[in-house]
Amino acid sequence: MALAAALTAACSGGAKPAGPLLPEGIRLKPGDVVLRRGGGMASHAVLMADAGGAYSHVGMVVDSAGVMMVAHAVPGEPDFDGDPDRVKLEPPEAYYDPGRATRGCVMRCADSAVAARAAARAMAAYRRRALFDHDYDCRDTTRLYCSELVEAAYAAEGLPIAALPRHDISLPGLSLKGVILPSDFRRSPRLRVVAEF
Repeated sequence: MALAAALTAACSGGAKPAGPLLPEGIRLKPGDVVLRRGGGMASHAVLMADAGGAYSHVGMVVDSAGVMMVAHAVPGEPDFDGDPDRVKLEPPEAYYDPGRATRGCVMRCADSAVAARAAARAMAAYRRRALFDHDYDCRDTTRLYCSELVEAAYAAEGLPIAALPRHDISLPGLSLKGVILPSDFRRSPRLRVVAEF
C-alpha cells in the first residue's frame, strides 16, 4: 500500500526552488503534454518506481475560453473543504508553481488537430468532475489518474501517445497492473520536446 500512497501523493507537493519555474515566452498549445517533478518524498517514490524517469506528474494544456490552462488529475489539492480528489484546471504558472515542481517539460504532438480534440476530451473530464483513480486502473476511465487522463484523451482520438510497455508494480500488499508512468510520455515517439526546464 505504501507505493500506491506514494503514487497518489506524488501528483502534488515538492521542494521550493527560487524564482518562477515556467520560463517566459513559452507559447502553450491545446494538447501539449506538461510534465513536472516534485521534490517531496512521494515524488521520489514515483521516480524510483519509474526506473529512472525524470518526472512524477503529467497534465495536458487545454483551451478554456481562449486562455491556456492545465487539466490534470491530482489528489490532495482541494480547492475548498470537502473538495474530492479529481481532475482540476489551473493556470500553467500554478501547475509549475515552485512549491509543486522542481523541474518541468512541455511536449507537443505533431498533429495539432488531434491534439486539440484530445485537449477537448481532457476539458470534458474536468467539466464532468471526474474523480481521481486511486486504483490506477486504465480499463475504467470514469475515474482518472494523471497519466491515464492524458493517454485516454489521446487514445480516444485514435492516437495513443504513451510509450509501451505498461508497468506492473508488485510489492507486499500491493499489485498494480498496466500502469502508465510519466516517463512513458517523455519517451514517446509521437511527442517532441518544446521546452525542458
